[in-house]
Amino acid sequence: MAKAPVLTPQADDFPRWYQDLITKAELADNGPVRGTMVIRPYGYGLWERMQQEMDARIKEAGAQNAYFPLFIPQSYLTKEAQHVEGFAPELAVVTRGGGKELEEPVVVRPTSETVINASFAKWVQSYRDLPLLINQWANVVRWEMRPRVFLRTTEFLWQEGHTAHATYEEARDYAAYIHRRVYADFMENVLAMDVVLGRKTPQERFAGAINTLTLEAMMRDGKALQMGTSHELGTNFAQAFGTQYLSKDGNQELVWQTSWGSSTRMVGGLIMSHGDDNGLRVPPRLASVQVVVMAIKGDEAITKVREIGERLKAAGIRVQVDDRVDTPFGRRAVDWELKGVPVRIEIGPRDLAAGTAMLARRIPGGKEPVAIDSLAGLLPEVFEEDQARLLAESSARRVSRTTDVATVEEAAEVAAAGGWARLPWATLGGEGEAKLAENAVTVRCLLAEDGSVPDSDDAPGTVAVVARAY
Repeated sequence: MAKAPVLTPQADDFPRWYQDLITKAELADNGPVRGTMVIRPYGYGLWERMQQEMDARIKEAGAQNAYFPLFIPQSYLTKEAQHVEGFAPELAVVTRGGGKELEEPVVVRPTSETVINASFAKWVQSYRDLPLLINQWANVVRWEMRPRVFLRTTEFLWQEGHTAHATYEEARDYAAYIHRRVYADFMENVLAMDVVLGRKTPQERFAGAINTLTLEAMMRDGKALQMGTSHELGTNFAQAFGTQYLSKDGNQELVWQTSWGSSTRMVGGLIMSHGDDNGLRVPPRLASVQVVVMAIKGDEAITKVREIGERLKAAGIRVQVDDRVDTPFGRRAVDWELKGVPVRIEIGPRDLAAGTAMLARRIPGGKEPVAIDSLAGLLPEVFEEDQARLLAESSARRVSRTTDVATVEEAAEVAAAGGWARLPWATLGGEGEAKLAENAVTVRCLLAEDGSVPDSDDAPGTVAVVARAY
């Protein structure tokens, strides 16, 4: 009798495959309140590595970390009309505390533009206080009607950057810097995910922003996932909160602002971009465990894998030793494959006798014997090959499944078939965008003819990228 697969095959039921993988690779569980999640240690290890890599880039961009309250006075949100209208359906509101009715309801943080502006208005007095560049690592709550672990949850983890500048041009350029030099660099070079950098349509932009820059990635089922956004807020929040500065000319001026964010949704994107029917495949630069050194059986093998583990740690490799020989080797190997650890080093009595180890590579697949003494020098090359392979696969998928079309109807057909469509924005327009939305198809972003980010919503030659999305 054939052995039943550990995971539902992607081709049979992609959503079920996704949920199977999250459960069996021990990434997360559903929380006790609908729409919440418990992130398990291995899944949280992925998020921690994302935080570390992102945080370094954010600090390189000049931003400093701070923390702002989880609870926001409801009156703060009503100060910016578009903002409160955009978030109203998702808000969680607290009306009682300490056994009493609150004098003013408080909102559980859906995003922090309003509460941070209350502080910015106090901190910014002069042009000498600018630019003010702040980032926060926090949780947020948006009441989700159709939850899916990592992709759409009522509570999720994220970083949100908020900045204030003296001029429109400074704010615009900083939002673009975050978009490309922080987010795109991280997603392409660490997550090994091909992302399209574009501009959101007026209908899709962040509530209260004058422009939203987005990064869109194609998942293995052809749907799009928004991986991060960077917003130009103009002076909308500055007007609402009176965030002003005294200019060099002695005039009171409103600050120009940005906000930008990425979240644990990136973990979901990682799964759906790189995972296969055997489990997750983690890019080596991201992996919290790059190598697992496994003893097959025997005391000598246990001693050797511990020795190798220490040697690899000393070489700067993130390694875990698996010496649980009382658990069947096959079961352990399947578990590590599900978790997507890039490399397994397997050692048993025969390997010890030959002075070799079996090197199993998760990303391309396959095994080969290698000299134990060569591992520390060999592994960095293997990591770079596998990192590049994942990015190349991600890019090839998007290119092969993106079709240039001429009509709204053709765009809808391509999206329904699991691909992305490109067509002139002048052909589609707001009316065509609304028509696509009736079939659960959205304009993911706008591009210039050369694939760059257009300077405006109506720049000549602008192209719309259309797809179904998570």
